Amino acid sequence: MSDLPEGWIVKMSRTHNKEYYFNTETQESSWDHPGMGAAVSQVRASHILVKHRDSRRPSSWREDNITRTKEEALKILDGHLKKIKWGKSFAEVAQEFSDCSSAKKGGDLGFFGKGQMQKPFEEATFALAINDMSEAVDTDSGVHIILRTG
Repeated sequence: MSDLPEGWIVKMSRTHNKEYYFNTETQESSWDHPGMGAAVSQVRASHILVKHRDSRRPSSWREDNITRTKEEALKILDGHLKKIKWGKSFAEVAQEFSDCSSAKKGGDLGFFGKGQMQKPFEEATFALAINDMSEAVDTDSGVHIILRTG
């Protein structure tokens, strides 16, 4: 059994004639062992977004003019969490209900690094373990449920 985190392999550098670590998912390479406690430079996540009237852009592919309150958006998001906990897949709920255009990809945002997302979203995602799901996360875009996938 390998002591490497999932997705990492050991390769041999032809130039330096020594081993290095390579992540087959992110294409990241490192001379240092990517131990479980190592700093992560990128994560992959899916999310479900529910916008409200105070969102920075209160419209979506689903709805031209969003008038719900933030409290109503949080109640809707809580209903989505329950659907997932009762067995519906995260991707199915995202495709059907998310106000983000990523809904078409089951909410998948792909890989991103620090500084690429709004701070509360970034902090919540980096704090999750792979395959863990957040509670409600509030950003300028609306309220989210985040599933860290990588």
